[in-house]
Amino acid sequence: MAQPFVKKDDDLDEEEEYSPFYGIEKGAVLQEARVFHDPQLDARRCSQVITKLLYLLNQGETFTKVEATEVFFAVTKLFQSKDTVLRRMVYLMIKDLSPSADEVIIVTSSLMKDMNSKTDMYRANAIRVLCRITDSTLLTQIERYLKQAIVDKNPVVASAALVSGVHLLQTNSEIVKRWSNEVQEAVQSRAALVQFHALALLHQIRQNDRLAVSKLVTSLTKGSVRSPLAQCLLIRYTSQVIRESSTNTQAGERPFFDYLESCLRHKSEMVVFEAARAITELSGVTSRELTPAITVLQLFLSSSKPVLRFAAIRTLNKIILSSMYGFNEQSRFAKKMVASTHPLAVTNCNIDMESLISDQNRSIATLAITTLLKTGNESSVDRLMKQITNFMSDIADEFKIVVVEAIRSLCLKFPLKYRSMMNFLSNILREEGGFDYKKAIVDSIVILIRDIPDAKEIGLFHLCEFIEDCEFTYLSTQILHFLGNEGPKTSDPSKYIRYIYNRVILENATVRASAVSTLAKFGAMVDSLKPRIFVLLRRCLFDSDDEVRDRATLYLNTLGTDASVGGTDEDVKDFLFGPLDVPLVNLETSLRNYEASDIPFDINLVPKEVKSQPLAEKKAPGKKAIGLGAPPSGPTTVVDAYEKLLSSISEFSSFGKLFKSCSPMELTEPETEYAVNVVKHIFDGHVVFQYNCTNTIPEQLLEKVTVFVDASEAEEFSEVLTKPLRSLPYDSPGQTFVAFEKPEGVPAIGKFSNLLKFVVKEVDPATGEADEEGVEDEYQLEDLEIVAADYMLKVGVSNFKNAWENMDPDNERIDEYGLGVKESLAETVSAVIDIVGMQPCEGTEVVPNNSRSHTCLLSGIFIGNVKVLVRVSFGIDGSKQVAMKLAVRSEDPEISEKIHEIVAEGKSSVKGKWRSGRWIGEMITRSKLVEQLREYQIRSQHKWGALAAFSPKPQMATRRGCLCGSYICFGICLAHTILLCSTLLQTLHDFSGSCIPWNSSSNMP
Repeated sequence: MAQPFVKKDDDLDEEEEYSPFYGIEKGAVLQEARVFHDPQLDARRCSQVITKLLYLLNQGETFTKVEATEVFFAVTKLFQSKDTVLRRMVYLMIKDLSPSADEVIIVTSSLMKDMNSKTDMYRANAIRVLCRITDSTLLTQIERYLKQAIVDKNPVVASAALVSGVHLLQTNSEIVKRWSNEVQEAVQSRAALVQFHALALLHQIRQNDRLAVSKLVTSLTKGSVRSPLAQCLLIRYTSQVIRESSTNTQAGERPFFDYLESCLRHKSEMVVFEAARAITELSGVTSRELTPAITVLQLFLSSSKPVLRFAAIRTLNKIILSSMYGFNEQSRFAKKMVASTHPLAVTNCNIDMESLISDQNRSIATLAITTLLKTGNESSVDRLMKQITNFMSDIADEFKIVVVEAIRSLCLKFPLKYRSMMNFLSNILREEGGFDYKKAIVDSIVILIRDIPDAKEIGLFHLCEFIEDCEFTYLSTQILHFLGNEGPKTSDPSKYIRYIYNRVILENATVRASAVSTLAKFGAMVDSLKPRIFVLLRRCLFDSDDEVRDRATLYLNTLGTDASVGGTDEDVKDFLFGPLDVPLVNLETSLRNYEASDIPFDINLVPKEVKSQPLAEKKAPGKKAIGLGAPPSGPTTVVDAYEKLLSSISEFSSFGKLFKSCSPMELTEPETEYAVNVVKHIFDGHVVFQYNCTNTIPEQLLEKVTVFVDASEAEEFSEVLTKPLRSLPYDSPGQTFVAFEKPEGVPAIGKFSNLLKFVVKEVDPATGEADEEGVEDEYQLEDLEIVAADYMLKVGVSNFKNAWENMDPDNERIDEYGLGVKESLAETVSAVIDIVGMQPCEGTEVVPNNSRSHTCLLSGIFIGNVKVLVRVSFGIDGSKQVAMKLAVRSEDPEISEKIHEIVAEGKSSVKGKWRSGRWIGEMITRSKLVEQLREYQIRSQHKWGALAAFSPKPQMATRRGCLCGSYICFGICLAHTILLCSTLLQTLHDFSGSCIPWNSSSNMP
């Protein structure tokens, strides 16, 4: 139901006007639709009823099948009217009703008649409707008419056919691709819209053929495109070709760049801006190439048209963002690899941008001030701060957040100006605003405190003042937590105690509990404050909230003199400040199990492994959280069922505690007779292979299932135990185990060949009973490897920076690697993470699009319970050369060296081998060729079992395959025998021809 709206008139007082659709109901409109059946049609009345029906449909009103059918047949009767406006409304109604296939037949004849009408308006609309409601069968019947319409002289008809082709390309691409000649002819049309639509359709037809797109751009950039809209499309396609060809051309060469530069002198402002934007977005653009585009954008800044001012300032802002990304906290190594986008070229526009701060359009003003903050120099900071102060009160919170982030970047760029910027942030922190706005300010202050040591005292003071009157519980608790970590390290920690204890008195239970924890941190770090802290904590014992009382009791006992409870000072500090080594989900699961049992709780028994989320469950990459609100890294975990399974097998009880269970690895193709995958269980001195087997043949029962493992390429491993599977019925998974012994605590690696052995018995489909006697058989499986990453346990840390600083820097090992040419940083980051087998922290596994540098933070535990932290910096230049700097810290310097060896000698699990900084593809051998042919056999559902006879690893696992192979071998032998006999006969014939022929009349000796 429509809502009333208010219209303001300059000459009259405010008066309320109501929407013409206010109060309409579906039932009443369906009753009005009976006018479609009147013998004398009222075109105006019918148009009004159709308008109401369309309004209901667009507002989400649902029509039943009967209602939709009745309305559809009623609307088809309106084709008898000659009124042009009513006919157009009929077209809209038919499109929105989306009739079923049976109903389409009713209206098809009328639409085809209109498509060949002399009225161009009828023809264009009939084409649109027909292409919307027809299927592929009917489309082939009208294809000839559509081809004619594409080259029609009337631009409305031609555009309708071309736009319909764009939509049909998604469902009937083969038919539309046959229109290439007609579409090519339409590209040369003089009508602007026809040329625009034709170019869009032609590009979509050829988009999967890079060479065809390049030829299209080459032919059209010579000046045959007149339409400004089509010119903008062509600029975008040209930019795409330049980006795709940049990897194949030599440095300095840039095809089609002259065309983009010539478009900067076009008479259409739209084309000029599109060309300027395209030039600024090119990778590795030089100052000479960028200057003309910046000049054009500078002219647009002073335009009288708001849309041009907005477009120009937004493009300049994007240039600065791309040039500044990653420079604040990246290493000098990463900076060196980033191709500069020349932010100094934008500084020439500063005078024009300053005039936009007072622009009536708040979006333009916000972009102007944020761009100035990024391009300004140190001397202009104070002047900009004064202008921003008056500006902030006039914009919404969403724009204020953008300004705050820009000020934070400027402060990190000019650290000496931190006082003025801190004062500005503290002033706006006291003003009214929503949660997101306040959180952005607090996050900015926290980042400045962390990165500018001189700003710590003043920043903490501003935060303490803010929590005195903070209405957001989340921000108060986060600030208290941060204050507990940083406050004790200041010159006078006692001045913060008053602010903290005020929270215990004045705030809600959540904030009070957080304040108690903060007080305990001050007592643990500052010995002189400990007696005063004890007095305050004892007062908290009488709090009304359980959580507050429990925390106060815990911290009093922890900080007290009872060594059995509190332990040493290092234990206390580790308890209060140390990261949680176990995932919270695992801890929660263990505590729930503890409640239902009588066994004492031991945190050392909580599983520490975290498993990555499935691909379908991963969220789309977005902006990485920073500041106080950054969530701790760590994907969700599952209950460690493997440990329960292994502990139930007595043969493995002497192996000790399970260190890690790897993800299952498939050893067979998806559609083969037997499905087998393996799970590698890593112990300190043993490795157990768990083979999960599934029989996919209903007529077979497998017994005595074992896997014969050949460890000839794994010299450090020796087989100690095999646990066979007694029976494997159809579609019932089972497990068989093979255990190997290895040197204790040593990350031994090796390659293992696997052969599945079993006794197969035929099963009667009628009774389901198996034969008493079976046949021994075997099935070749894929090889598996134990790699160094298998000895690394993925364990995340909640605060990587603190964990890194707490690790002994003497155990740090740093090295740089050249990785060669790569398509993107994301590919390289993912490969390195797979090689080391560690857990990404703080969302650093996600690489932003078009990023030229990236830092990935990894954590894990190496076998022997050695904590390892890795900081990897990546950079990519214009020629797609990727370099990497690897910094490793661990509790053992030998492990740090080992991580570097893993990266240097690691192997990619997907595209070949990683060697000397690059991936090398595998060579195709005879066995590989046979494996590919076998895959084709499986896909095509043919049983060519004899093909395996030519493989060095035959896989004839069934009787049918054996018989087929025998028949083929017999046929080859028979053909060879026939060929030998024919050769012998030919030789005898030649010999007899050389002798004297026998004659009966001749005298015989």
